[in-house]
Amino acid sequence: MKRKALALLSGGLDSTLAVKVMLEQGIEVEALNFTSPFCTCTGKNAGCKSEAIRVAEEFGIPIKVMHKGVEYLEVVRAPRHGYGKGMNPCVDCRIFLLRKAKEYMAESGADFVITGEVLGQRPMSQRRDTLRVIERESGLEGLLLRPLSAKHFEPTLPEREGWVDREKLLAIQGRSRKEQMQLAEDLDVKNYPCPAGGCLLTEVSFVSKVKDVFDHSDQLNLRDFRLLKVARHFRVGPRTKVLIGRNEAENELLSHHVQPGEAAIRWVDGSSPLGVLMGTVDDSLLETAAKVLLRYTRAESGSDCRIKVTVDGSERMLTVSHTFSETCIEQYRV
Repeated sequence: MKRKALALLSGGLDSTLAVKVMLEQGIEVEALNFTSPFCTCTGKNAGCKSEAIRVAEEFGIPIKVMHKGVEYLEVVRAPRHGYGKGMNPCVDCRIFLLRKAKEYMAESGADFVITGEVLGQRPMSQRRDTLRVIERESGLEGLLLRPLSAKHFEPTLPEREGWVDREKLLAIQGRSRKEQMQLAEDLDVKNYPCPAGGCLLTEVSFVSKVKDVFDHSDQLNLRDFRLLKVARHFRVGPRTKVLIGRNEAENELLSHHVQPGEAAIRWVDGSSPLGVLMGTVDDSLLETAAKVLLRYTRAESGSDCRIKVTVDGSERMLTVSHTFSETCIEQYRV
């Protein structure tokens, strides 16, 4: 009877190799990819999801893309196993993903789950003791196979039952990627992206933006986290933030993320970036946001400036004095 594995596929080198190793053994594979607002490899037309889809298409395997959602944001807010050097809940994140994979197993008809994890590669989530915790708390004890480091662990059920040939699995360990690159050459795996992906939650400079959203939100909104990677961010009120585009591409992006009741603002008498007030909107907050916006225009300092305010499709004009210096706006910058 042909067995099926459900693979966590990011599109990076390790997860790609784990899938290839299984396919070489005649195991049927379905890929599962998770999207996150905190991935560092996203671009205008690319990203982890695109890489995972490309790999799945190249290998001829089905792939399901899942959004981590607000439930995942709660994991980031209060991880049971703590953070890494930034605000990265690596252990809890892996448990979250694998629990979702376990839930999907029945629907996909998979017999076990595989990942590209390598013993000792990541300091927080890939230590031997941590890997055991992840396996246990995900509910996948005996059913979680890590093909690249399998020989460093006790045989899993797929190995014990002979579904997978343990002798053809690997014993890779540590942070060097030389063995993976050699394996990629041996298995004719080409066009893979840089071996190490990344998570913005590990970047200390990004943490303040994430904390700001958690600290000033009555209800978590994925949109607010997705926009952390773009524009300039200023906290002008306890429940109000203004985002100011840095170029036309960001202006266009922001214009598509204005939600009901929120305001878009522009200086009308010259070239102006788009400003978007997210959250509570009133005239006092609009004036503060407009003064911040004017610092990124060529409006004459001290002059009275006309600001177009658009809320739910309705437009009105607001006159604001251009009085903020660079020092003034820094107190609002996130």
